[in-house]
Amino acid sequence: MIILGLDPGYATVGYGVIKKEGSKISAVAFGIIKTGAKMAFPKRLLEIAGGIDEIIKKYKPEMVAIEKLFFFKNQKTAIDVSQARGAMVLKVAEHHLPVKEFTPLEVKQAITGYGRADKRQMQEMVKVLFGLKTIPKPDDAADALAIAYTGAVFGK
Repeated sequence: MIILGLDPGYATVGYGVIKKEGSKISAVAFGIIKTGAKMAFPKRLLEIAGGIDEIIKKYKPEMVAIEKLFFFKNQKTAIDVSQARGAMVLKVAEHHLPVKEFTPLEVKQAITGYGRADKRQMQEMVKVLFGLKTIPKPDDAADALAIAYTGAVFGK
């Protein structure tokens, strides 16, 4: 089973593609979709949706795992990320793929066994779980792999 993990954002969207074969889970690809700060917001949403479309067409996932928005101190940021997340979910729905949503706490528990793990612990565990030589960069890509892994473990 191929699973696409998405870490929502509007400046940077992280994606991670993994393959689950029995109990073996391996990383296939990871990276980011980046939008320019000077771009009009609707154009940013189009860039994100187009990037998601390309990733789905290239890797043909059978399921998508996406992080639920949990808490933001800045209301404007929360609204903008929510809109970007909506564009991602819409694009996934256009491909008729099931979507599984996970809170940051659930992702941390799946990766480290501890819901309050810090960023560094998460990154190190992603590196270990996928047998990577280095921590995936940027952070958004590592987060997306963690979300995809959570989908593989808890997504049924």
